[in-house]
Amino acid sequence: MASILLNGDTSGTLTLTVPAVAGTNTITFPAETGTAITTATTSGIPNQINWTTVQTSSVNPASAGVGYPMNTTSGPLTVTLPASPTAGQIITILDYAGTANANNITINPNGNKIQGNVSTATISVNREAINLVYIDSTQGWLAYADVYSTTVPLPQTYTASYLVVAGGASGGSGNGFVGQSGGGGGAGGLLTGTLTFQGGTTYTAVVGGGGAAVPSAGVGNNGSNSTFTGVTTAVGGGFGGGGTANGAGSGGSGGGAGGAIGQPGGSGTPGQGNNGGTGATGAPNYTGGGGGGASAVGQNAQPGNGGVGGAGTASSITGTPATYAGGGGGGTGGSSPSAGGAGGAGGGGAAGATGNDGGTAGTVNTGGGGGGTGGLGGSKTSGAGGSGVIIISIPTAYYTGNTTGSPTVTTSGSNTIITWTSTGSGTYTA
Repeated sequence: MASILLNGDTSGTLTLTVPAVAGTNTITFPAETGTAITTATTSGIPNQINWTTVQTSSVNPASAGVGYPMNTTSGPLTVTLPASPTAGQIITILDYAGTANANNITINPNGNKIQGNVSTATISVNREAINLVYIDSTQGWLAYADVYSTTVPLPQTYTASYLVVAGGASGGSGNGFVGQSGGGGGAGGLLTGTLTFQGGTTYTAVVGGGGAAVPSAGVGNNGSNSTFTGVTTAVGGGFGGGGTANGAGSGGSGGGAGGAIGQPGGSGTPGQGNNGGTGATGAPNYTGGGGGGASAVGQNAQPGNGGVGGAGTASSITGTPATYAGGGGGGTGGSSPSAGGAGGAGGGGAAGATGNDGGTAGTVNTGGGGGGTGGLGGSKTSGAGGSGVIIISIPTAYYTGNTTGSPTVTTSGSNTIITWTSTGSGTYTA
């Protein structure tokens, strides 16, 4: 069979010569007049990965179109994806030294999604490499190639611990002209346990405030509820009874009754708190009952001595033991040696020390009830209720960092602790 030869013609033409059966046929092409390409490059070509140097520290943010060999020999690293990606952008991440199992590589979506989930992804298989392409805001970054693992390892669900405490109530204010003292405020309801978190779900925390103090003879004010998505509402504490209006309020824990006619204390909410104590009947120094606490009822008043606030509940959710939701102490109707009731452990405020004193406020961010006032020498101001608190403890491996409301974020062991106070309610996106 005849061969075909393509020859470069130095005169400015390219000649294709085909041997003919008889004679020679020539096809002539116009020569190229541009510059010959002598070196090829992939830089700037769409959807082309350009590899950077080996990374020994975290990358924030990563750039689209770049491959990142991550060296976790010295410890875990994080690659934070671009904050404003566009469709079609790609990024590659690989375990350079084969140490990802011991020191994971975390992939932070930076406010977007990975495989439809706002949670971080984790490379935990040695020598694993993941190619990600950004599609849209619905699914975010999708893995289109993944060596050694069938899917990007995302935490779809995980278990976290919670503590939800409502605001404590204020104590009642006594009637100093007839020796009738105020009862202690009830503690805010307390809930604790575990909750299954779903990746991509936003959880809202609303922390209840404490009941306002009462400046003159009368009942106190209830605390406000605290709520967290997926958890039963924690009920605000019940108000303490006053020197002229002796009935006490019901709530998370019930308020103590004011000092007259042996009124009963307010009722607590089952599973959240306890009842308040009764007021004393002994004339003329009628004394108030203690507000209920999360773990104990408020003490009933005795003639001359106010009831002690009920004790709260201890928790180590933050890594440091602390007690929350103690009841306020009941006021006394007389002077020394009569005494006001002490506040319950867990932030409960003490009542006035004698019949001449106002109450002490419950401790902020504990849900403690405020102390009642004394009932001698004129009206006094009762103790305000302490604001509540919401705390969640999340395995650090699953912590996304997506919070609002400026919570306090700390760590304890392998967990990350998020704490919202009355001035920092907000959200967490799992």
